[in-house]
Amino acid sequence: MATRAQCRCRRPKANGRARVAGGQDYEVRYGARKTRRSASAVKKAVKKVRSSRKKVERRLGR
Repeated sequence: MATRAQCRCRRPKANGRARVAGGQDYEVRYGARKTRRSASAVKKAVKKVRSSRKKVERRLGR
């Protein structure tokens, strides 16, 4: 049985959804579908404002 400390470190990080991984196709497709923009527009926005999901969505006009 795992100890309490081991269980805690296996949890995903809380800020995982706050970031957009510009190199991951599935994340780019999700952002494109969500903002109704092209995948290349999402990649450009990630390059311009870094990986913060709020900033990327604001840049894309959502």
